[in-house]
Amino acid sequence: MRPIRLPEPPGTSSGMPEIFDSGVSSVVRRAVIIGNGVPGAENQCIGLVRALGITQSNTHSIFRVTRPRGGYNEWLRWLPVSLHKRLDYLIRHICADLPLINHFKGKLLAPSTLAQRTSANSISVPEADARQIAAMAREITDKEGPLLVVASGRDTVSIASAIKRLAPQNTFVIQIQHPRSQLNRFDLVVTPHHDFYALTPAGRQQVPRFLRNWITPREPPDRKVVLTVGALHQADFATLRMAAAQWHDELAPLPKPLLVVNIGGPTRHCKYGSDVAVKLVDSLYKVLGKCGTVRISFSRRTPLQVCNIMWKEFGSHPKVYIWDGQDPNPHLGHLAWADAFVVTADSISMLSEACSTGKPVYVIGAEHCTWKFAAFHNTLRQRGVVRTFTGTEDMSDSWSYPPLNDNAEAASRVREALAEHGWSLR
Repeated sequence: MRPIRLPEPPGTSSGMPEIFDSGVSSVVRRAVIIGNGVPGAENQCIGLVRALGITQSNTHSIFRVTRPRGGYNEWLRWLPVSLHKRLDYLIRHICADLPLINHFKGKLLAPSTLAQRTSANSISVPEADARQIAAMAREITDKEGPLLVVASGRDTVSIASAIKRLAPQNTFVIQIQHPRSQLNRFDLVVTPHHDFYALTPAGRQQVPRFLRNWITPREPPDRKVVLTVGALHQADFATLRMAAAQWHDELAPLPKPLLVVNIGGPTRHCKYGSDVAVKLVDSLYKVLGKCGTVRISFSRRTPLQVCNIMWKEFGSHPKVYIWDGQDPNPHLGHLAWADAFVVTADSISMLSEACSTGKPVYVIGAEHCTWKFAAFHNTLRQRGVVRTFTGTEDMSDSWSYPPLNDNAEAASRVREALAEHGWSLR
């Protein structure tokens, strides 16, 4: 197994007993994470909280903003969450008995998200309530210090900003991913460089003049904005070290080099179909002779057509293992034990994780990316972090690069901002 080139997270202790600090009420001991049910968004919050040293289970809580889904709700998902929920309630309780609605009930009145999310991962996650969280922050300040609130995703913006408005002296609120407007609602905003692509000369040329006032963000980043290269994530040094131990018996004995292939799915700014799968199959066949083992994983967004192509081509190949989606998920074990990665260009999260290991990362499908996704890939190539997957590679090649260190760098900026408030971390 190639060593994982991840820096240890910086220490959070000054080396002095807390009695000499400025008091209990100035030390941040607890964090609240507000997610939207999307793993990629929630993992960013958890990754930042871990990088800040708030790692004990009794020092952080997770809340979730849920949005109705299914049926007509897919047409309403661009509305603010609160308005969406009200409309969903009205439609279900006022219109459900109408004959026409009943006729199409199966399609129009599909069970909402609030009723559907009953998996083991979401049963215990309470709904985020701004008033409740703000009240908790005011209640614990004297005994446990200010409350750190970390939120990610568009649906969490209104909740996070409301908490700051209701308890400004008791909370430090961080919004991950650009909220698009009114950054003064938060203490810090953590977002990638490419979120400001619209302000670059190349970005402005792609937007018609009459639409420029509608494209956000409209202002360059100020002191409240922490810029990262990619997405924050949970794959820090301690996590991968633990994953290496947990997956040792299964992954350590495999013939080397071990190539891990992570396949995502098309997005608005990276559209592709079976063409990328066909190209990936062709390139993998070319490098199989230089690999000891290939392990393939799909994401929740991977189209069934792409999955079927990969299963048909490699499902019975002796060198290839395809994860079937059943627990346990080998993703962290793959990050720890892989010698090299191939990642589809659509997933900023998967690329950010792989590029934080310092191991070779190859990308396929980047030519399909547009707008800020294209800017992200340009940045990775300029930094020498990724190479295009062509099938001509020697997977024993140990080329390396300075790994992405967004988690630790963002955490350092958070500590600086807390110090400006007169606060510190435990």
